[in-house]
Amino acid sequence: MVETLPHSLDSFMSQFVAAVDLGASSGRVCLGWIESGKIKLEEIHRFSHEVQDSNGLLNWQWDHIVAEVITGLNKARVRGEIAALGVDCWAVDYGLLNSAGELISTPRCYRDPRTDKYFESIQRELTPEYIYGRTGIQFLFFNTLYQLVAELNEGRLKEADKFLMLPDLLNKILCGSTSNEITNASSTQLLNAKTRQWDWELIDRLKLPRSVFPELHQPGIKLGTVRGFGELDGIPVISVGSHDTASAVAGTPLDSSGQSAYISSGTWSLVGLELKEANTSEKTFRANITNELGVENRVRFIKNVSGLWMLEESIRYWRKQGHQFKVTELVEEAAKLERGRVLIDARDPKFTKSGPVPEWIVADCQARGGFVPNTPAEIALVIFESLAKAYREVIKELEESSGKSVSQINIVGGGSANELLNQLTADATGLKVISGPTEATALGNLIVQFIALGLIKDLDAGRELIRASVVQKTFLPNK
Repeated sequence: MVETLPHSLDSFMSQFVAAVDLGASSGRVCLGWIESGKIKLEEIHRFSHEVQDSNGLLNWQWDHIVAEVITGLNKARVRGEIAALGVDCWAVDYGLLNSAGELISTPRCYRDPRTDKYFESIQRELTPEYIYGRTGIQFLFFNTLYQLVAELNEGRLKEADKFLMLPDLLNKILCGSTSNEITNASSTQLLNAKTRQWDWELIDRLKLPRSVFPELHQPGIKLGTVRGFGELDGIPVISVGSHDTASAVAGTPLDSSGQSAYISSGTWSLVGLELKEANTSEKTFRANITNELGVENRVRFIKNVSGLWMLEESIRYWRKQGHQFKVTELVEEAAKLERGRVLIDARDPKFTKSGPVPEWIVADCQARGGFVPNTPAEIALVIFESLAKAYREVIKELEESSGKSVSQINIVGGGSANELLNQLTADATGLKVISGPTEATALGNLIVQFIALGLIKDLDAGRELIRASVVQKTFLPNK
């Protein structure tokens, strides 16, 4: 049973709030508080994790992730009383629980190839128009829909009592909650865009058992209190925008004009607008734009672009070759190079896969003819310029589908610190780019907790607080 927290400013003002922020390659625990009209944020604990290849199956190091979160929360507890904690995580992945509430197996990674054979066959059977018209969700091979169909055909759903998206799986471990937060649930491609409930008609047509689908809850409610973890026991667990992009968008200080696009720039680039209602029109369907839910029932009208995954995967590739490169070094070297020599299609699904990305980029450029990048810096520049071009294309699609005119772009997340990419984006789109905060996800997580605690009024007030708390930089397009 969820409950609303009491609204008392004085009782929480001197206490910390903990944000657990899990990314696909690292996680962290941060503390946040309000001081002198500004949000203060401190990273307390950071850890890395990797996808494990077990006989061709890609699994998350879930036990390791949980243990590191507990370590981080204990470090945070040493700093002072924690008024609440909230968990955000990447989307689409989940854990299957048996009737005893125990994990049936280690959660699988969304990049696992098991969905490949179902992605097209399901669309042929049900038609993309039908699926999109009901869910409004972009077609991506790793969506939870295809993962659960794979589970069904592999026979594992017969063992399952419920599935929980990963942030809610962690919430269950912490406080016993067994429901799914709605912003992350909307990423499954199994939520109805209009009713904002599980789409039972679609679920039935997929032959997925209704019984495995848990109840849904909104961001900003108390799910329970921590239990079974010693000195952490009793800390309220608050639901936030548990899809990390929902938290990132909540933490983006968009202006009030409604004409700002946003790019959550990290492993993925999520390019979008904030709408009041889902848009599942024919034009939107053809553009393959997604309608995911956000904080305060807002709609994240977005499209995925492969993002800095290509650079991250390239750095892993070079490391295996015995070369060590830092992102900052590659950006500095790339900034010195001649621009506009060659581009790849950063929206091509092949660049979302794990593998030798530099080799794929070189092969793609060779096939195009003309300049072929040879050095890591040249490959990095190809990635950055190609991403900027992709942003321009996506923003045009968003404008045409929504009827909105975009006047500026807010770039947040770790990628917003890449000034070269920011400038290339301004140049490619012809729009003003405002970068920062880099910590949008953690800040978005925090402000939802602050709202629940009664420290701030609503999302708009939270964004104003963020704007007053961070340093942003403006990039104007070169004429």
